[in-house]
Amino acid sequence: MRSIWNGAISFGLVSIPIKVMNATESHAISFRQIHLDDGGRIRYRKVCELEDSEVTSGEIGKAYEDADGTLIPITDEDLASLPLPTARTIEIVAFVPADRIDPLQMDTAYYLAANGVPAAKPYVLLREALKRSRKVAVAKFALRGRERLGMLRVVDDVIAMHGLLWPDEIRATDEVAPDDAVTVRDKELDLADALMDMLGEVDLEDLHDDYREAVEELVTAKAEGHEAPAAPSDEDSGGKVLDLMAALEKSVRAAKESRGGEAEDGAATGGRDAEVTPLQSGKTTSRRSTPAPKEVGGKKSTSAAKKTAAKKTTARKSTAKSTETASGTEARTAKRAARSTAKESDDTGSSRTTAKKTAAKKKTAAKKTTAKKTTAKTAAKKTASRKRASA
Repeated sequence: MRSIWNGAISFGLVSIPIKVMNATESHAISFRQIHLDDGGRIRYRKVCELEDSEVTSGEIGKAYEDADGTLIPITDEDLASLPLPTARTIEIVAFVPADRIDPLQMDTAYYLAANGVPAAKPYVLLREALKRSRKVAVAKFALRGRERLGMLRVVDDVIAMHGLLWPDEIRATDEVAPDDAVTVRDKELDLADALMDMLGEVDLEDLHDDYREAVEELVTAKAEGHEAPAAPSDEDSGGKVLDLMAALEKSVRAAKESRGGEAEDGAATGGRDAEVTPLQSGKTTSRRSTPAPKEVGGKKSTSAAKKTAAKKTTARKSTAKSTETASGTEARTAKRAARSTAKESDDTGSSRTTAKKTAAKKKTAAKKTTAKKTTAKTAAKKTASRKRASA
């Protein structure tokens, strides 16, 4: 940033050398004037009326034109020698709450930077004092040939100054206000409130210059020899709605659609509130409660309310029953699986036990057969011995 003014901040007996720099910049697209017949550029030249000749910037000075047309020359030295303390000083005259400053008075914004190492300490002192007091400083300063008002406040870690218009430079609003005979109904105010709530807030960082982008696209298309983008028709933009209520209702619907129908205002939707019912599967469904009927008679309203309550109760019971049924089905399935597993385990164990018993029986039968054979052999031997003895 380039400094446009060097001076000091006068804070009581404290003087803070500072440099002033523009805090804002314009991104507007500028155009040149051309001659329509041949496309030649139109230039402005500074010409002396008496000599009818062009003059350079170094030959141009200032003058004040009197009521009778007399020009009174004023030099830069004359302005610099004015007995004003604000000629090279931003003189703080008061500290006030920020809401005391009318935004209509605000003009160009500047950043104030400490000019040199010795200025750092008093600069930080003033900055921290403004932060702690939560106030802004009202100052007077001279810039570009006139004395002006300024408001000093803290932006991040920098002292910023807003040029302020003098109070007598703000025009009165008497001739601008509409006729007092106009009245607004409560229903219209309700719809306006609904539209305000639907539009909500916005982050200013997300806003951008659509007009500048459209002009850039137009210039690019013409430079490349393409056709210029067409402007949207009245039908695309919705046309004009003369009825105020219709315009408000249409605006509320458009705002709702632009936000994907995430929110509804009671005034715009007849008092319907969104209700979320969780299911066992982990999903959620949005269910709209039945709007309350208009009161025509006490009995009808009561009957309608009872029917509505009965429907809600039935729906809740159905949901609960479905949930219980699903839970019971899952439980029965788990029990069957457990029984099947247990049966398989029992069958396997039974097979093993049967095999063991069969092997044991075979071994017992084999042992008995062997014993019988041994007994028969023993008896045969005894018989043979007896026969020998008899012989």
